[in-house]
Amino acid sequence: MPASTQRPPRFLQACRGEAADRTPIWLMRQAGRYMAEYRALRAKHSMLEVIRTPELAAEITLQPINAFDLDAAIIFSDILPPLTGMGLDLEFVKGHGPRLNNPIRSTYAIDVLATPPAAESMGGTLDAIRLVKPELEARGVPLIGFAGAPFTLASYAIEGGGSKTYAQTKTMMYTEPAAWKRLMNKLVTVVADLLAEQARAGVDVLQVFDSWAGALGRLDYIRYVQPYNRVLYQRLEKIGLPVINFSTGTAAYLDAVAEAGGDVVGVDWRLPLDAAWSRIGPGRAIMGNLDPVTLFAPWRELRHHVADVLQRAAGRPGHIFNLGHGILPETPVDAVRRLVDYVHEQTAVGAVEEV
Repeated sequence: MPASTQRPPRFLQACRGEAADRTPIWLMRQAGRYMAEYRALRAKHSMLEVIRTPELAAEITLQPINAFDLDAAIIFSDILPPLTGMGLDLEFVKGHGPRLNNPIRSTYAIDVLATPPAAESMGGTLDAIRLVKPELEARGVPLIGFAGAPFTLASYAIEGGGSKTYAQTKTMMYTEPAAWKRLMNKLVTVVADLLAEQARAGVDVLQVFDSWAGALGRLDYIRYVQPYNRVLYQRLEKIGLPVINFSTGTAAYLDAVAEAGGDVVGVDWRLPLDAAWSRIGPGRAIMGNLDPVTLFAPWRELRHHVADVLQRAAGRPGHIFNLGHGILPETPVDAVRRLVDYVHEQTAVGAVEEV
């Protein structure tokens, strides 16, 4: 049979640093509380119930794809459920967010953590991928699988939830370096296995979320985080899918973040896109980097910010438009629609509007 001449989706082209017919766009947390369809479903089901029920997770994954002309879907899940398989008690508290009721506060607690196969502990998410993949494939929309980075998972596990100072986490790093190494190695094992299983289930791209890496300074990142991220990305490289390395608050040492690995480096809005790309270095794709709060602005202001990002990308192959972090719950749906359409319109013929 003759080889297919159909071009791959523009999102996959951009992940590989290849030229596409226009800039691809997807949005972190694109399936979430800003959509009425999501709120209606969540009113009937808890967060963990949705994540563990393949049919519900698949339905939510498709909601933004049905509503907007997005170039990629991301499986609906969360970075924290793998911790439950390790022995931690996770719940999502209304008005508070995720909470771990037995946080790690001793070296013994680290030593007794399990590292179960993802096929056993995350079966709901893997089945959701298998369920939604044919529908997305028929539409030509790639699917992203994801997991939390070791440091971000460690900080949740130690703090018991989010934190402003990460004092417990940093104290563990500084005072128990051997135990910290054991914890991070266990998390690398769990994360690498989860992403490998997601690849086997059918995702097209893998993303690693290091949402709390910005809590560290450069020295601590290089000493306590980067070595484990390197190992993780080396393992993911063997899978053969594009990998997105995403972090926030890391502009001061973005070069060190990029050095850890990944085909695409996701950046937040704190550094202009062209400056961030320069720090990442040649031969790497970039994802970002609109401030999520600009979606609350009037269109004239939102358009200015979007055009600035596009102008800094300058049509260079390998740019994936995204927010610098996830969509906020109160975001106007119309702003999302206008954003997606505008990015496609402005980059369809390589002409970027002046700002």
